[in-house]
Amino acid sequence: MFIGHFGLGLAARRAAPRPSLGTLLLAAQFVDLLWPTMLLLGLEQVAIEPGATRMTPLHFVAYPYTHSLLAVVGWGFLFGAVYAWMRQDRRGAVVLGLLVVSHWVLDLLVHRPDLPLYPGGPRVGLGLWNLPAVALPLELLLYVAGVWLYVAATRARDRTGRWAFWSLVGFLLLVHLNNLTGPPPPDPVALAWFAQLQWLFIPWAYWIDAHRDNRP
Repeated sequence: MFIGHFGLGLAARRAAPRPSLGTLLLAAQFVDLLWPTMLLLGLEQVAIEPGATRMTPLHFVAYPYTHSLLAVVGWGFLFGAVYAWMRQDRRGAVVLGLLVVSHWVLDLLVHRPDLPLYPGGPRVGLGLWNLPAVALPLELLLYVAGVWLYVAATRARDRTGRWAFWSLVGFLLLVHLNNLTGPPPPDPVALAWFAQLQWLFIPWAYWIDAHRDNRP
């Protein structure tokens, strides 16, 4: 899952009006932002296997520190605790912590059984990546709903707030389309470096939010 995570981050603005959109998207994508660094350090492993599922050629060999349920719950608690300490916003902290954990829940829907419950533990996954007729509309629905809820919760302060937001919405859709139709990565190292580009969406989102206000 890709844009579905961003959709949930956008939607969370209704529940937590104080955190910036950048912080919300950082929470929603947190484990996927850590994952490429873990690959480069050799702490986690992925293989490129076209046909691994009908929607992705990635075979997730091992990712206990970013994608096991136990680890994700720990990251969520840490993320929420740091935000609460910095901003004194308990409600926002709870929403951000849940957003981190939501990443595992959404991945559970689409991954084949490769998500560990804890490092070295049983692996689970419902495998919707092998049912594109279900997975594609589901993810698009999550994204569209998130965009709608964010727009309903905020308003542009100026033209930058309007066009920077809609350009991000469109760009994420283009990246999602490329993920679905583009050629597989040549090797795990190239994949890891390319995946690091996801970090660029976070300052983009902070920039957007600096030009938007919460609706009364």
